[in-house]
Amino acid sequence: MFELPEFPLPRIFPFGAILFNFLFLLVAIPIESFILNSRLKFDRKSSVFYAIAINLFSNVIGWVVFFFSEPVLPIRVKSELINYIFFDRLQSANVQSLIVLTAFIIFFGTFLVKYILLRVLLLSLAEFGKAPPAEPTPDKNLRRVYKHKLQNTSVVTSILIANALSYSFIVAVLFIRSFDL
Repeated sequence: MFELPEFPLPRIFPFGAILFNFLFLLVAIPIESFILNSRLKFDRKSSVFYAIAINLFSNVIGWVVFFFSEPVLPIRVKSELINYIFFDRLQSANVQSLIVLTAFIIFFGTFLVKYILLRVLLLSLAEFGKAPPAEPTPDKNLRRVYKHKLQNTSVVTSILIANALSYSFIVAVLFIRSFDL
Protein backbone atom coordinates (compact mmCIF):
# COMPACT_ATOMS: atom_id res chain seq x y z
CA MET A 1 0.00 0.00 0.00
CA PHE A 2 2.71 2.46 0.98
CA GLU A 3 5.43 1.34 -1.34
CA LEU A 4 8.22 3.76 -2.02
CA PRO A 5 9.20 4.27 -5.62
CA GLU A 6 12.45 2.61 -6.50
CA PHE A 7 15.16 5.16 -7.22
CA PRO A 8 18.08 4.19 -9.43
CA LEU A 9 20.76 4.47 -6.74
CA PRO A 10 24.17 3.12 -7.53
CA ARG A 11 25.17 -0.15 -5.90
CA ILE A 12 28.74 1.07 -5.52
CA PHE A 13 29.16 4.55 -4.06
CA PRO A 14 32.53 6.34 -4.45
CA PHE A 15 32.97 7.34 -0.80
CA GLY A 16 36.72 7.68 -1.31
CA ALA A 17 36.31 10.25 -4.09
CA ILE A 18 33.76 12.20 -2.05
CA LEU A 19 35.94 12.23 1.07
CA PHE A 20 39.02 13.29 -0.88
CA ASN A 21 37.03 16.05 -2.56
CA PHE A 22 36.04 17.22 0.93
CA LEU A 23 39.68 16.97 2.05
CA PHE A 24 40.80 19.02 -0.94
CA LEU A 25 38.29 21.72 -0.05
CA LEU A 26 39.49 21.69 3.56
CA VAL A 27 43.06 22.15 2.31
CA ALA A 28 42.36 24.74 -0.40
CA ILE A 29 40.08 27.09 1.52
CA PRO A 30 42.53 28.09 4.31
CA ILE A 31 45.44 28.46 1.88
CA GLU A 32 43.47 30.60 -0.54
CA SER A 33 41.91 32.70 2.22
CA PHE A 34 45.37 33.42 3.60
CA ILE A 35 46.56 34.55 0.16
CA LEU A 36 43.47 36.72 -0.35
CA ASN A 37 43.99 38.22 3.11
CA SER A 38 47.69 38.96 2.66
CA ARG A 39 47.82 39.98 -1.01
CA LEU A 40 44.48 41.68 -1.62
CA LYS A 41 44.23 43.14 1.89
CA PHE A 42 40.79 41.72 2.62
CA ASP A 43 39.90 41.30 6.26
CA ARG A 44 39.92 37.72 7.54
CA LYS A 45 36.18 37.25 7.46
CA SER A 46 35.87 38.49 3.87
CA SER A 47 38.85 36.47 2.67
CA VAL A 48 37.42 33.28 4.18
CA PHE A 49 34.02 34.06 2.63
CA TYR A 50 35.53 34.64 -0.82
CA ALA A 51 37.73 31.54 -0.56
CA ILE A 52 34.78 29.35 0.44
CA ALA A 53 32.55 30.81 -2.27
CA ILE A 54 35.00 30.51 -5.16
CA ASN A 55 36.12 27.02 -4.13
CA LEU A 56 32.61 25.64 -3.68
CA PHE A 57 31.30 27.20 -6.88
CA SER A 58 34.34 26.08 -8.89
CA ASN A 59 34.00 22.61 -7.41
CA VAL A 60 30.35 22.39 -8.44
CA ILE A 61 31.16 23.71 -11.92
CA GLY A 62 33.99 21.17 -12.19
CA TRP A 63 31.72 18.27 -11.30
CA VAL A 64 29.07 19.47 -13.76
CA VAL A 65 31.70 19.65 -16.51
CA PHE A 66 32.94 16.18 -15.53
CA PHE A 67 29.46 14.64 -15.66
CA PHE A 68 28.74 16.23 -19.04
CA SER A 69 32.09 15.25 -20.55
CA GLU A 70 32.26 11.70 -19.14
CA PRO A 71 29.71 10.15 -21.54
CA VAL A 72 31.69 11.27 -24.60
CA LEU A 73 35.00 9.80 -23.45
CA PRO A 74 36.41 6.76 -25.26
CA ILE A 75 35.74 3.39 -23.63
CA ARG A 76 39.42 2.89 -22.67
CA VAL A 77 39.55 6.23 -20.85
CA LYS A 78 36.20 5.56 -19.17
CA SER A 79 37.40 2.22 -17.83
CA GLU A 80 40.61 3.81 -16.53
CA LEU A 81 38.60 6.58 -14.89
CA ILE A 82 36.15 4.20 -13.24
CA ASN A 83 39.00 1.97 -12.10
CA TYR A 84 40.81 4.93 -10.56
CA ILE A 85 37.73 6.41 -8.85
CA PHE A 86 36.43 3.16 -7.36
CA PHE A 87 39.59 1.11 -6.83
CA ASP A 88 42.29 3.81 -6.62
CA ARG A 89 44.59 2.26 -9.22
CA LEU A 90 45.29 2.55 -12.92
CA GLN A 91 45.20 -0.45 -15.25
CA SER A 92 47.66 0.65 -17.92
CA ALA A 93 50.91 2.53 -17.50
CA ASN A 94 50.61 4.58 -20.72
CA VAL A 95 47.94 6.87 -19.29
CA GLN A 96 50.38 9.19 -17.48
CA SER A 97 50.66 11.67 -20.37
CA LEU A 98 46.86 11.94 -20.53
CA ILE A 99 46.76 12.50 -16.76
CA VAL A 100 49.38 15.27 -16.95
CA LEU A 101 47.54 16.99 -19.80
CA THR A 102 44.25 16.71 -17.95
CA ALA A 103 45.85 18.10 -14.78
CA PHE A 104 47.10 21.19 -16.66
CA ILE A 105 43.68 21.74 -18.23
CA ILE A 106 41.97 21.37 -14.84
CA PHE A 107 44.45 23.73 -13.16
CA PHE A 108 44.05 26.54 -15.69
CA GLY A 109 40.31 25.96 -16.04
CA THR A 110 39.91 26.20 -12.27
CA PHE A 111 42.05 29.32 -12.22
CA LEU A 112 39.88 30.96 -14.87
CA VAL A 113 36.65 29.96 -13.10
CA LYS A 114 37.93 31.20 -9.73
CA TYR A 115 39.03 34.51 -11.24
CA ILE A 116 35.66 35.06 -12.91
CA LEU A 117 33.79 34.07 -9.76
CA LEU A 118 35.86 36.41 -7.59
CA ARG A 119 35.31 39.31 -9.98
CA VAL A 120 31.56 38.61 -10.03
CA LEU A 121 31.47 38.40 -6.23
CA LEU A 122 33.45 41.61 -5.86
CA LEU A 123 31.18 43.42 -8.30
CA SER A 124 27.96 42.05 -6.85
CA LEU A 125 28.93 42.80 -3.26
CA ALA A 126 30.23 46.29 -3.98
CA GLU A 127 28.48 49.15 -2.29
CA PHE A 128 26.24 50.79 -4.85
CA GLY A 129 24.85 53.34 -2.41
CA LYS A 130 28.01 55.45 -2.31
CA ALA A 131 27.86 58.94 -3.71
CA PRO A 132 29.66 59.31 -7.03
CA PRO A 133 33.08 60.94 -6.72
CA ALA A 134 33.67 64.50 -7.81
CA GLU A 135 34.57 65.12 -11.43
CA PRO A 136 38.21 64.02 -11.76
CA THR A 137 40.85 66.06 -13.42
CA PRO A 138 42.74 64.46 -16.31
CA ASP A 139 45.70 63.71 -14.05
CA LYS A 140 43.49 62.00 -11.47
CA ASN A 141 41.64 60.12 -14.21
CA LEU A 142 44.93 58.74 -15.55
CA ARG A 143 45.96 57.65 -12.06
CA ARG A 144 42.61 55.97 -11.50
CA VAL A 145 42.93 53.98 -14.76
CA TYR A 146 46.45 52.91 -13.78
CA LYS A 147 45.27 51.96 -10.27
CA HIS A 148 42.37 49.94 -11.73
CA LYS A 149 44.80 48.09 -14.01
CA LEU A 150 47.11 47.44 -11.07
CA GLN A 151 44.23 46.14 -8.94
CA ASN A 152 43.02 43.92 -11.75
CA THR A 153 46.52 42.49 -12.19
CA SER A 154 46.76 42.03 -8.44
CA VAL A 155 43.55 39.97 -8.42
CA VAL A 156 44.81 37.82 -11.31
CA THR A 157 48.19 37.14 -9.71
CA SER A 158 46.66 36.60 -6.29
CA ILE A 159 44.20 34.01 -7.62
CA LEU A 160 46.99 32.37 -9.62
CA ILE A 161 49.26 32.16 -6.57
CA ALA A 162 46.43 30.91 -4.34
CA ASN A 163 45.38 28.29 -6.89
CA ALA A 164 48.97 27.16 -7.42
CA LEU A 165 49.63 26.83 -3.69
CA SER A 166 46.43 24.94 -3.01
CA TYR A 167 47.02 22.59 -5.94
CA SER A 168 50.63 22.04 -4.85
CA PHE A 169 49.49 21.13 -1.37
CA ILE A 170 46.83 18.78 -2.77
CA VAL A 171 49.46 17.10 -4.96
CA ALA A 172 51.65 16.69 -1.88
CA VAL A 173 48.72 15.06 -0.03
CA LEU A 174 48.15 12.72 -2.98
CA PHE A 175 51.86 11.90 -3.10
CA ILE A 176 51.93 11.07 0.61
CA ARG A 177 48.76 9.03 0.21
CA SER A 178 50.32 6.97 -2.58
CA PHE A 179 52.80 5.38 -0.18
CA ASP A 180 51.69 2.07 1.25
CA LEU A 181 52.11 2.34 4.99
